[in-house]
Amino acid sequence: RRQQRIGGSQRTVSARAALDSYFQLSRTQEPATVPRIARDNQDHSSDETIEVSDSDSSTSEEEEVVEAAVPTSAQEIPSAASSEHGSHEDEEAEVQQKQVRTPQKTLEPSVPVAPLDEEEGDTCAICFEQWTNAGDHRLSALRCGHLFGYTCIDRWLKGQAAKCPQCNKKAKRSDIVILYARTLKALDTSEQERMKSSLEKEQMLRRQAELESAQSRLQVQVLTDECSKLRKQVQELKALVAQHNASASQQPGSSRTHLPGGLPSSQSQRKYHLEKVFVVSQSGNCRVMAYCDSLGCLVVSQPSPQSTFIPGCGVKMMSVANLKSSQYIPIHSKQIRGLAFGSRADGLLLSAALDNTLKLTSLATNTVVQTYNAGRPVWSCCWCLDDTNYVYAGLVNGSIMIYDLRDTNSHVQELVPQKSRCPMVSLSYLPRMASASLPYGGILAGTLEGACFWEQKAGNSYRPHHLPLEPGGCIDIQTEISTRHCLATYRPSKSNPCVRCVMMELTCSPLTEASEDVVCSSHPVQTFSAGPTCKLLTKNAIFQSPEEDGSVFVCAGDEATNSALLWDAGSGSLLQKLQADLPVLDICPVEVNQTHLLATLTEKMVKIYKWQ
Repeated sequence: RRQQRIGGSQRTVSARAALDSYFQLSRTQEPATVPRIARDNQDHSSDETIEVSDSDSSTSEEEEVVEAAVPTSAQEIPSAASSEHGSHEDEEAEVQQKQVRTPQKTLEPSVPVAPLDEEEGDTCAICFEQWTNAGDHRLSALRCGHLFGYTCIDRWLKGQAAKCPQCNKKAKRSDIVILYARTLKALDTSEQERMKSSLEKEQMLRRQAELESAQSRLQVQVLTDECSKLRKQVQELKALVAQHNASASQQPGSSRTHLPGGLPSSQSQRKYHLEKVFVVSQSGNCRVMAYCDSLGCLVVSQPSPQSTFIPGCGVKMMSVANLKSSQYIPIHSKQIRGLAFGSRADGLLLSAALDNTLKLTSLATNTVVQTYNAGRPVWSCCWCLDDTNYVYAGLVNGSIMIYDLRDTNSHVQELVPQKSRCPMVSLSYLPRMASASLPYGGILAGTLEGACFWEQKAGNSYRPHHLPLEPGGCIDIQTEISTRHCLATYRPSKSNPCVRCVMMELTCSPLTEASEDVVCSSHPVQTFSAGPTCKLLTKNAIFQSPEEDGSVFVCAGDEATNSALLWDAGSGSLLQKLQADLPVLDICPVEVNQTHLLATLTEKMVKIYKWQ
């Protein structure tokens, strides 16, 4: 029994010695090897502890035996511990050699490291930590625009003097705005802004240069127009001198006779011959035509050929050089009553219609470039030949509207009729020129009851002069600029049963001997009679003879015979009868490439006659 106790105590002592040796080794070995030895010793110690717990209480004799047995066990344990310690040192050496052979792996950070130039735009200026798109430190901004983390700027505004940490502008907690952005990057646009500013500067300089260039071109155009006017006046003076010398030196037996109006009669044997026929509109309703000398084209008013898709009225262009028709240009919504070309080289067409508008159409682009609303139906129109910036419109109430092309809003002046308010059937402008009979410029306006010459004074003022025409029945007045003659057409009346075309000479006389004001008047020179029928408001023509011998021709339509009658104004004789299928509505003389043509218009077609 005692031996069994001594044996149990020896096992207990040996277990305790093993634990002491473990704690001694644990102080010298690496932490990585401790858990394995601890687990082994714990297994042994647990077994020994169970055996000790089963033994009875110890006695003094057992303690002596234990004291005697301790040295032997203590000698055995150090040797085992030394062997174990040596094996651990070998393992540590091998581990160090493996670490030297294999390169160490760098730990990858869980948060991406931003470049130095981008860290400033991703971090809070208060805590220098990156802001987030959620949570307490989410991206926020003040009213001044600086960015912070929400908790940082909230804490800053609580404890500081309520100012922005970066710009020191006043701020409060209610100014904090949370920005909902996953990523926030600020692009460097300084170079782009600099380029924009330089581009704007260059554009401004370019516009200034273009404006100066346009002003220079305008000045050149004005000077060119003035030069051409002066040249024209010189040529007219030379022609007057030559005509005066010829009339003075003419003998009584000459073949050319002169009438009281001073016009010679033509002795040429040539006539007009039909050259080309253009069908303008199958449905009819053609009304007026005009010729552009700079473009060499004839324009004729007509209704739209495709009224379903393009309603209204427009003009059809015809080339006089090759005698071919061109395209249709829509202009007005109602019937066109007047067409006119000025002395401009850009070929602007002035048109008047019953839709209360006066329009300018560019034949270069075939588009309407300017529209004036007269408020009433416009019956006639013409250009100012002294200043191409002004145009005139004759209204249904007899008044004349003056428009300045530089003012695109409305008219600049209105000439109110002095007597009755009848429709203005015709408008013609007489330019200033060196003429013995009428050197002044102005507007010759014809209504259904009479005519008036509006003399143009200084400062764009006009003075009316009523011409002594026959009362009533006047349907058209045309002018011949160089000779200062006009042609008035009258309807048949009880005293005159036929259509009459009266050619008159425009004259002026001083109002008083000491006054500079004049009185403009007219007196008949020649009368031409046609048929007894006149149901339409037709337009006739008075023009220089194609022979260029100073004689004047008169051409008028005759509704009774559906023809155009050509007279010599000097002798009053009928030269030719140009037959047509329908009544002739308009007549237009044309000169192109030193070839003289005459165009007659009916409701459906245009006939071109050549002088040969």
